[in-house]
Amino acid sequence: MGASLFSIGLTGLNAAQAGLSTTSHNISNAGTTGYSRQRIEQSTNPAMFTGAGFFGEGTKVDTVKRAYNSFLTNQVLTADTKFNEYDTFSTEISQIDNMLADPTVGLSPALQDFFGGIEEVAANPASVPARQSMLSTAESLVSRMHNLSDRLGEIRAGVEGQIKETVSQISTYAKNIAEVNNKITIAQQAGSAQPANDLLDTRDQLVKELNQLVRVSTSTDADGSMSVFIGTGQPLVIGTTPTRLEALPSISEQSRLAVNILTQNGGAITIPESLLGGGKLGGLLNMRATALDSTQNQLGLIAIGLSTAFNAQHKLGQDLNGNPGTDFFTTPSVGVQRYANATTTTPDVQYGDISKLAGEDYRLTFTDTVGGYTLTRVSDGRSVSAADVGLSITPAATSWVGDSFLIQPTRNAASSLDVSIADTRMIAAGAPITAAATTSNLGTGSITAPVVSSTASIAAGVFGTSAAPLKLTHAGGSLTGFPATLPVTYTLLNSNPVTLAAPVASLPYQSGMTIQVGGVSFSISGALKDQDSFTLGPNAGGVSDSRNAVALGQLQTSKLMLSADGQPSATLQSVYSQLVSSVGNKAREVQVNRDAQESLVGQAYEAQQSIAGVNLDEEAANLIRYQQAYQASSKVMTIASKLFDEVLSLGR
Repeated sequence: MGASLFSIGLTGLNAAQAGLSTTSHNISNAGTTGYSRQRIEQSTNPAMFTGAGFFGEGTKVDTVKRAYNSFLTNQVLTADTKFNEYDTFSTEISQIDNMLADPTVGLSPALQDFFGGIEEVAANPASVPARQSMLSTAESLVSRMHNLSDRLGEIRAGVEGQIKETVSQISTYAKNIAEVNNKITIAQQAGSAQPANDLLDTRDQLVKELNQLVRVSTSTDADGSMSVFIGTGQPLVIGTTPTRLEALPSISEQSRLAVNILTQNGGAITIPESLLGGGKLGGLLNMRATALDSTQNQLGLIAIGLSTAFNAQHKLGQDLNGNPGTDFFTTPSVGVQRYANATTTTPDVQYGDISKLAGEDYRLTFTDTVGGYTLTRVSDGRSVSAADVGLSITPAATSWVGDSFLIQPTRNAASSLDVSIADTRMIAAGAPITAAATTSNLGTGSITAPVVSSTASIAAGVFGTSAAPLKLTHAGGSLTGFPATLPVTYTLLNSNPVTLAAPVASLPYQSGMTIQVGGVSFSISGALKDQDSFTLGPNAGGVSDSRNAVALGQLQTSKLMLSADGQPSATLQSVYSQLVSSVGNKAREVQVNRDAQESLVGQAYEAQQSIAGVNLDEEAANLIRYQQAYQASSKVMTIASKLFDEVLSLGR
């Protein structure tokens, strides 16, 4: 009996000591990140059968088990990876939002100042200081464009650097998790499949930290190892084998990093961005694709719209030297990059109707050997027509099937915008054509100042010379004297325009009629007498003429961009305002989502810690409980020893 009591007491003593050790371990690691509270699992030893029944043989410690709930842990991972995605997105887009909306560095003040300079020239076209002011405000506008473009370039460089660093960290975590998997497998096989609790906590903490970089899902194998998948299911760790990832230049855009799986033979397989959501990496990729690309494209769209429309109008004017206007701004070129495998000669891509540009990127893929191609929008993969998106494409005469090119019409346009003229006399403020009623007219007819939409007829000498201008004469209710080499369009009051092919002998006259000869239009109104006439000719004395400057100023409020139903729908200022609003709304949306997700992370973590976290008050109570159990078991062993001594003394 004494020996049995002694054995029973010893099992209790060992169990109490195991409880004390486990509790002490919990207390020591109360502040350890990722530690899960542990507890011993006890069961009774098999009872001994006697004639009087079964007598207990004490207790045994079956295992040391950690407090772990997979459901709550996964809730924390899901909430945390989304929070880190929003947090990263919010941090990066706030830089763009603050820059665009800042009145001191934004584009709106520079646009207003530039058109203000044009108004000064329109008010005083012969003034050299006014012309110099216009050039200065143009230079300031270009400088502002460059500053914004450079800052966006710096933000992009920072994002690309973070992507590269984050992908490198993901690879490191994959390697570390694979190594811990190996240790867990060895430890649990050596320990009769007993859980290696501290190693499991270490692995869970690595998975949690990895999950902050990219969304993670896991599955545990029978040998205790964990397979880790990222994004939408791309394997990162299978058992003890990690996958190596590296950020490499994209095959479609060398300045853009893409996430690649490195194969055993040294090759690289690109993982599509759409498959890599969550965490810091997901936030960086999402922000780059939706906010940064769009902002650079829209800023470039403004640069293209400004330079193209302004140059077109400026070339319709006449400068102080009497020469036709030239390009006021340099016109940025369309960006075309070949995909890594392309060998076909790069196609010639030019701007078409700028009102149809939408700030999108496109992929051109050749479909035959004689230049046939398809054009798809990068953002959604939809096929489009070049003309419908404001482009003119001339493919190579010969091509390789499958060769692809990335077309970025507006991405870098803002950085290449510049002012083309430096001489104030070259500002084409005047119009090249003048019109006047002949002084001998007897009627009350008048002619409006001609509006020039094309200089083709002017260059062709349709309007004659200053000494011998084109002369329109009223005779028999009609106007005669039109040139015989050009079609003439005229509109009678409340009538549709009518175009007459050359030669044109005469047009019926009606007061208020609008006439277009080539690229010049004007109106004649009033009561005409026979032989009343009007002259149209070159503007020889156009020093004080501001008609083209007025037309240039009107571009500020003209709808030039973002064609809708075949007509431009937005001014330059409204395009920028839409950009500022879009970025601001997105920044606010992401910030709200971030704050909400932070609250969800806190709730999920508290729920998880209520199970796995160490409660020092509870552990202190356990210390007392196990201490008392230890003392009680010791008392049992003491009594057993005395009883055994009594039995021995009977034999003496």
